[in-house]
Amino acid sequence: MDSEKQEVLERQGYRIVGEHSGVKLCHWTKASLTKGVGCYKQTFYGIESHRCLQMTPTVDACNLACQFCWRTQEWGSDSLLLADDPTMIVEDSIRAQRELLSGFKGNPNVSRERFLEAWHPTNVAISLTGEPTLYRRLGEMIDEFQRRRMSTFLVTNGTTPAALRRLHSEGRLPTQLYVTVAAPNETIYRTLVVPKSGHEWLKLKETLALLPTLPTRTVLRHTLVEGWNLGWEDEYAELDRPAKPMFIECKGYSFVGESRLRLEANNVPSHASIRTFAERLGERLDYKIAAEREDSRVVLLTRDGELHPLSR
Repeated sequence: MDSEKQEVLERQGYRIVGEHSGVKLCHWTKASLTKGVGCYKQTFYGIESHRCLQMTPTVDACNLACQFCWRTQEWGSDSLLLADDPTMIVEDSIRAQRELLSGFKGNPNVSRERFLEAWHPTNVAISLTGEPTLYRRLGEMIDEFQRRRMSTFLVTNGTTPAALRRLHSEGRLPTQLYVTVAAPNETIYRTLVVPKSGHEWLKLKETLALLPTLPTRTVLRHTLVEGWNLGWEDEYAELDRPAKPMFIECKGYSFVGESRLRLEANNVPSHASIRTFAERLGERLDYKIAAEREDSRVVLLTRDGELHPLSR
């Protein structure tokens, strides 16, 4: 990675790992350390927010240019030719997380016990920025994290079904696989998600059809932007139905980062509108509300209306 790009990312709070990976402390990791308040994933899935490592093996590679994305996009690539050693990425990502955490050691609001727990993460969110499935050694990296007894949450935009098939064939699927479905139809997909070529919408639908065959926990995430893609419950239901996900997250867009250059504050939906959307979608799919977090504007749907936290 060139020094100018690295400087920009480090000013934004990233730690760069190798040539194409990055780590950044999540707001909820800090809140869990200082206030004992975890993120919605702690509520929904039972992970501990102060022990969660947020990272990406593709800090500047994505094949989409989503309007609602908070990352810098001007110099992003839609492919990743390099492939750093996965063991190095895992070890240096944990090391980078510890560097970012080191300032909390003397914080009077952080107990020694909680700080030491954070020093040894038990979950990794492979989601920070970019499209992680563009990293061709992703399965090996997932293996390395799981070898350290860490659960793995992988977030993908769903446009690389071949990569998911490869993870399956290698026996290297993540603990939980998220697929972002941020548009109800191809017209909105092209204007809001802004694919960099012409086949991504069809690839997303291919991924959704693939999900029921993958032996892992699956999540569909609807990132909802007021005035753009909120509503259309019938069309979202048609996309969701063949995927048969274990979970559906209905989550509101947040007006943060460089998305503020593309969208406006009034594009942030209210929690009430997210809940209404979730209720309507659930009725069409026969899913029920299992939980919600108003502070994150997110509602969780499951088939039985129950939570299914990870078992350790």
